[in-house]
Amino acid sequence: MKAYNPTARAILCIGASLCSLVASAAYAQETPDSAPPSESAQAEENPGDIVVTARRREETLISVPIAITAYSGAQLERSGAIDITDLGNTTPNVTLENSRATNSTLSAFIRGIGQQDPVSGFEQGVGIYLDDVYLNRPQAAVLDIYDVERIEVLRGPQGTLYGRNTVGGAVKYVTKRLPAEAALSVKGTYGSYNQLDGIVTGSVPVGDGTLRIGGSAARLTRDGFGRNLTTGLDNYDKDLWAGRLSAEVHATNFFARLSGDYTHDKSDPRNGYRLIPSQFTNTPVLANVYDTQGGLNSPKQDIKAWGVSLFMEATPTSDLTFRSITAYRKDKSFSPIDFDALPTVDVDVPGIYDNKQLSQEVQVLIESGPFHGLIGGYYLDASALTQFDVRIFTTLSGLTAFTSADVHTNTLAGFGDFTYDLTPQFSVSVGGRYTWDERKATILRQNYLGGGSPVFGGAGVAFGAPGTNFRGTRVFEKFTPRASVSFKPTPDHNIYASYSKGFKGGGFDPRGAGVNAPDLNGNGVVEENEVASFLSFAPESVNSYEVGYKGALFDRRFTIAVAGFRADYTNVQIPGSVACTVSGLPSFCGVTSNAGKARFQGLEAEGTARLGGGFVVSGSLGYIDAKFKQYIANITPTGSTTPRPTDVSAFRKVQNTPEWTASATLAYSTSLGRGTIDASTTWSYRSKTYQFEVPNPYIDQPGYSLFDANLTYRAPGGRWSFGIHGKNLLDKHYITSGYTFVVADPVTGAVAKTPTGNTIPALGKEGVLTAFYGNPRQVFGTFTFNF
Repeated sequence: MKAYNPTARAILCIGASLCSLVASAAYAQETPDSAPPSESAQAEENPGDIVVTARRREETLISVPIAITAYSGAQLERSGAIDITDLGNTTPNVTLENSRATNSTLSAFIRGIGQQDPVSGFEQGVGIYLDDVYLNRPQAAVLDIYDVERIEVLRGPQGTLYGRNTVGGAVKYVTKRLPAEAALSVKGTYGSYNQLDGIVTGSVPVGDGTLRIGGSAARLTRDGFGRNLTTGLDNYDKDLWAGRLSAEVHATNFFARLSGDYTHDKSDPRNGYRLIPSQFTNTPVLANVYDTQGGLNSPKQDIKAWGVSLFMEATPTSDLTFRSITAYRKDKSFSPIDFDALPTVDVDVPGIYDNKQLSQEVQVLIESGPFHGLIGGYYLDASALTQFDVRIFTTLSGLTAFTSADVHTNTLAGFGDFTYDLTPQFSVSVGGRYTWDERKATILRQNYLGGGSPVFGGAGVAFGAPGTNFRGTRVFEKFTPRASVSFKPTPDHNIYASYSKGFKGGGFDPRGAGVNAPDLNGNGVVEENEVASFLSFAPESVNSYEVGYKGALFDRRFTIAVAGFRADYTNVQIPGSVACTVSGLPSFCGVTSNAGKARFQGLEAEGTARLGGGFVVSGSLGYIDAKFKQYIANITPTGSTTPRPTDVSAFRKVQNTPEWTASATLAYSTSLGRGTIDASTTWSYRSKTYQFEVPNPYIDQPGYSLFDANLTYRAPGGRWSFGIHGKNLLDKHYITSGYTFVVADPVTGAVAKTPTGNTIPALGKEGVLTAFYGNPRQVFGTFTFNF
């Protein structure tokens, strides 16, 4: 088999893309054009007019029969948004947050579906797109907000147009196109915890402006919210370099952009806060929830991510458009994760994540009178290597369980989406996508004694047969259709109903212990196919139904969008990790199952009212009734040694999915001198959030509110601006994620305790109950100057 050569394949794909469009581009006349499409002043005053590309073509927010929230770049700047996780506070039924023990890995959930486990083998439930390029892995997906045109959050399955792993929805990050005139912008920020950010953005036309070159560079830093009392390092700090560079061709009927981006996150390890006293060294609980005592600092935390893409669009006639999107991305993370957050080497997990992806997408758009169509094809070639130690030195001197999981994905898909306007008011849309998905996995699990594994510089010596030594392939095929009807009594009103089907790819659990696979045929030998069955899990699928209304009322001074939805899931994937025994030794194992069935149903509402006199009120409300209808777990009854399939759905919750989410913003804008002053305050609320399917009173977060405020001044013509922003002004401490390895009832999940009231460790001697918290109060000022 030939070695994986992404660079060569990238060159071939880019060459093929150029050839496919050269005929369309050949006649393109070189001519200056106007500034790139963006929200006009009118759209800023009327959010329903914001132009989005949720259906891969430009439409107003009101006209799209999809539950979608769009944030313009100007709106994000006025609110002081730092990265895309800020959007989760004001978008209904959406959770966006930093994954455990990292500043750069994203955990995203929409309408109850997502993924918080970043290891290879597991697929995301929410698709993240950077300029229409799908980010296959969650590492380095916490995108900082700069040089952004808009961000769109699409709720509900988007499989037809966006493919597998958008079963919950999608988040689209769209950067600005380069202007026709030379431009230079400098932005500086200083604030709490010594936050010091600098962003420089510039561009220049070449010749008559047909060719434009530009880019942005960002340096983003902040001291930690707390300290690591063992290593002396900051905890929850930020130390990041980032940049984007692009070259664009703006010609009659042709546009092309060759772009590259780079991020280097050198922040210190982000360790959790221990919620219980240690069981072995009697270390008390710390006073500051942002402090930690995690002693692991090897390998040194370091995250690098970069990518290149080529977007081309040709319009040979007014009713025909050709697009090509070619991209290659790579990221590599070194992460020391100290599960128990103590100086002792007890459940310490140094890890490496190494991901590559090459993708190619082609689209043909047809606009012919009442007919609007899109057909396309998509190809993805991706590899994800995850390596980690699990060090439990307090249990057996120098005991380490090393895992290396290399998962290769090949995906091919063809799709189409068509809308026909039966009348000016009534339209019907149908679409479908066929996906062929191949997963290849190479998984090695090996015990070491006397220290860590050699991969992480340890002096351990391998002993015993590998717990897993597996190579396997699975192929999944799926057709995902969608259909919708829209009735627009006037252009300002849209009543719609839709059906869509989505799926999330299956795969192999890289943390499973192959030696624990059952002998299914009873022949006394655990065969390769039995190991494959034990480690693998099937795709999950969803049938989703939605009805909604979008409208602009009272002379367009009030815009509203409401949606009701129901989603029926089958083969729900539940990845998890538990304490286990491998070849007679205590260890850490993955337990991933297709638990059964789930039903999610709820309501969402968003609205904006322009009250006059410069006052604007906006808000959002989300309600979701998320419930497992069937959750099959293998439970060993008391007095037995044989696990039995047991339905525990009555005792399980849907993680990272609060029943209620809400927000409200009061904004005021007025002239001050020759400039404009904008002021706003935002309240956001999330009801109780369960961190895992098994409820845990220590790390589950009760309902809470956050309050933000912003004040900005814009000079005449936008030459310069100054803003003061406050986040979490009441300094609320709230848990966003955590780790738990304590003994609990396998059915109810109730945490077991000793007669003295202490928890009982399930892995290691210290016990693991650690939490990660959202950002505390931050106040910062920004100054922007446009040359």
